Amino acid sequence: MAFYHRHAPNHREHKRPLPDYSGLQGMKALQDEAALPSTQWKEEVRRGKEFGLECVDSIQDKSEISCFQRGELPHWSGINTFLKTPYLEDVRKVGEYDVAFLGVPFDIATTYRAGTRFGPQGIRRISSLYTTYNYELGVDLRESLKMCDVGDVFCPANITKSHDQISKAVAHVLSQGTLPMIMGGDHSIGYPCVRGVAQCIEGKVGIIHLDRHIDTQEKDMDEIMHTCPWFHATNLANCPPTNLVQVGIGGWQVPRPGVTQGRKRGSTVLTIHDIERIGIEKTIEIALEVAWKGASAVYLSFDIDSVDAGFVPGTGWPEPGGFLPREALAILHGVAKEGIVAMEAVEVSPPYDISDITALLAVRAMVDVLATMVKYDRVGGRLKAA
Repeated sequence: MAFYHRHAPNHREHKRPLPDYSGLQGMKALQDEAALPSTQWKEEVRRGKEFGLECVDSIQDKSEISCFQRGELPHWSGINTFLKTPYLEDVRKVGEYDVAFLGVPFDIATTYRAGTRFGPQGIRRISSLYTTYNYELGVDLRESLKMCDVGDVFCPANITKSHDQISKAVAHVLSQGTLPMIMGGDHSIGYPCVRGVAQCIEGKVGIIHLDRHIDTQEKDMDEIMHTCPWFHATNLANCPPTNLVQVGIGGWQVPRPGVTQGRKRGSTVLTIHDIERIGIEKTIEIALEVAWKGASAVYLSFDIDSVDAGFVPGTGWPEPGGFLPREALAILHGVAKEGIVAMEAVEVSPPYDISDITALLAVRAMVDVLATMVKYDRVGGRLKAA
């Protein structure tokens, strides 16, 4: 008798009827996919063949293949915009889109390891791994949003001048009614990004900040470094510190000057231990209650080093003891359900990354936030209007 005949005696020949598993998320997602359109995918294929020529006769299945690549496939090649979305050279037309991805290749405000100037490149490159469809959420971003990549902000080798450039870029995108999705860059960019947002918002702007570092110093080595964004952001007239909530803070890299400012200003701080004790759902509730109190909009800042250093080696200030990726994504999902006015994913440093896993988590965070907003009708509409 073959050895495998002795396996699973209580399961292989049972006569019990199988339960109804249709309530499982995985089973429901199988059915939900059928309701999604494929209009934009078909248009992408058509454009690919028009602009990239028909493929050769020796290829039998010609349905999705052109001679020159002009779309998502194959994933390993092509021009790396974020998710292979169209590159918008004329940023004056950004108001024609629901979402604009923009890079901020800036890292001269780092206080330890540099390299985040290559973050936007690394994030875009590994984003080509993904399709635009998420199984669990049942959302296809291509079919739901009109998206573009506007390229990178020109960041000169000067902190103040670069911050001014960043504020203008973010304000330009948002003022056109388009959601900015920002790829950093070191965390000092949080200040100019929020400043750009604040210029466009009537009313208060709340900030939800995932990080291991408190980042509320006034200056570091006499400059506005990546340890300083929220001191300056919450000095803006419509960004009060009482609407700043910081999630995941802790460890051995939380400078005391920043702690002093957090205490003085009345911002809300949760440690990883707090989150373990109260749970993810309560953490989300606190973040939303604090950031949205009396606010017109909320800005989302995701520092990749909020995740445990074992999962994100490609960052400038790694700190053990942070989130599991699944925990961070769950918090981002909970925040995005209510909507955000802009998002930054910062501190990805490709020179220190391994197999692009840090950059990939930044991509995942961004697309999860977008898909969640689509699912809960917090963004979109321009495809239907087209």
